Amino acid sequence: MSKRPRSASADDKEKSPSKSRRVDTSQRLTYPYPSSVQGKTPPPFQKPMAIISFSYDPSRTLKFDDSSMRYFVDPPIGAQLSYGYDRWIRRPEEKGRIDGLLKAFSRAKAGRGVSLADVAVVSWRGVMTKILTAPYEDRDGWELNVMYVNGTMYFEEHVSDKKLEDKNNIEPRHRIQMYYGYAFESYGTSDTPRRPPASSQISDDPPCWGGDVDTNVQWCSVVRTKLGNTRLLIGGEVDCIRDRYDGNTESFVELKTSLTIRGAQDDARFEKKLLKFYFQSFLLGVPEIIVGFRTQPGQVREVQSFKTSEIPRLVRGKPGAWDPLLCLDWGQQFLSFLRQIVEETDGKAETVWRVNFVPKDGVSVVKLEDNLVKEVMGKEDRVGFLPRWYWEELLASKEAAPVLAVSVPGWKI
Repeated sequence: MSKRPRSASADDKEKSPSKSRRVDTSQRLTYPYPSSVQGKTPPPFQKPMAIISFSYDPSRTLKFDDSSMRYFVDPPIGAQLSYGYDRWIRRPEEKGRIDGLLKAFSRAKAGRGVSLADVAVVSWRGVMTKILTAPYEDRDGWELNVMYVNGTMYFEEHVSDKKLEDKNNIEPRHRIQMYYGYAFESYGTSDTPRRPPASSQISDDPPCWGGDVDTNVQWCSVVRTKLGNTRLLIGGEVDCIRDRYDGNTESFVELKTSLTIRGAQDDARFEKKLLKFYFQSFLLGVPEIIVGFRTQPGQVREVQSFKTSEIPRLVRGKPGAWDPLLCLDWGQQFLSFLRQIVEETDGKAETVWRVNFVPKDGVSVVKLEDNLVKEVMGKEDRVGFLPRWYWEELLASKEAAPVLAVSVPGWKI
C-alpha cells in the first residue's frame, strides 16, 4: 500500500537556459479556460482494459503475481489513524522511473499479444493525472521527461535532486498527515475477502487493524485505454478489490482520506480534491472510491462510498466547479501538441525532451542537450531514461509507428 506522490512546484533554480536548448520559441501550449470548450464535442475516452498486474514485495522485488493484492473490508468508525506510526516502513522517494511499467508491458507483449504499434503513450497513472487536471491547477507546476521511439511517447516525471531531498525530509506535521492515508488503507483492507473474526486476533493491535504500513508493498495494474485517437498504456497502484479479482477493473477500489466537512468552506475544499480523486480512478478504470473523513488528530468519523462515474455530478453547476470535459479536451490538445513536436523537430530516438507546466500559463517544451541527458540517466545503464534492456528490445522489434491525428480544432500554440 502506498500514498500517491504529492505534486511538486517547479523550481526555477533548476531551470538554466545555458543547459537546455529551446527548439523553437513557439513550442508552447497556452493555458486552457472554461470558455475554450463551450460548444465543442469532448474527445471520447475508452473504458480502460486491464492487460496485466504485478506485485512489489517488502524487499521491493517485482513479481508477476497478485501476492500483494488486498481485499476491501469496512474500515471501522472511530479508528485512530496515528496507530502504528512509529513502525511505518517508508519507501524513500525516488526518481519517477517507468522501469516497472516497462517490465510489465514487455511481459504482456510476449505472452498476451499486446502490440506496441497500437500504443502512442506509455505513462504511470500519476503523470497522466497531472496532465489532465492541469487546467485547474493553480499552485503546483510539474516537469516531464519525454522520449519518442518507434511511434510511442514515453513519459517520466522529472524530479530534481533537491526536490527528492525535500520530499524525503518533509515537516513532521505533513509526515503524520501522509501516514493517516496509509493507516486508513490498513484498516480498510485484508489479506482475505473477509476480515478474520475478532476472536482470532492474538496481537495487541486495535480491532480491524490490517497490519503495519510498509510502502514498499504495492499491487499494480496496467491498462490500455484511448483518449480521442491516442492509445494509452497506463500503470498504477490499486489499493484493493471487492470480493474477487477476475482480470478486469470492475472490482477495483480506491481508498482516500479527507478532513471532516464542518461548513461551506470545507465542502468547497473537498469538492476541489474530488477532481484528482476522480481522474486517478477514472484513468485506471476504478469504479469506486471509499473516503474516510477524519478529524485533525486522525480519528475516522465517517466512511462514504463514491461511484467514480457519478463524481462530476456532485460538483456540476456549483461556483468554481471543475469540468472533466475541459480536462479531457486539454489532455487531447496536450498529447497532439507534444507528438507534433517530437515527430517533426527531431529524428533521433534517443532524444530526451523536457516538458514544463506552469500554472495559469501553460506548457513549454525543450530538447535537452547531452549534459542534461546524462543527468537524466543518473549514471545508470540507460539510453535517455529508458533502461538499456528495453531500448535493445525496442530496436529488435522494429514495430511500425501508430498514426495519430495532430490537428485538433481550437488549440493554441
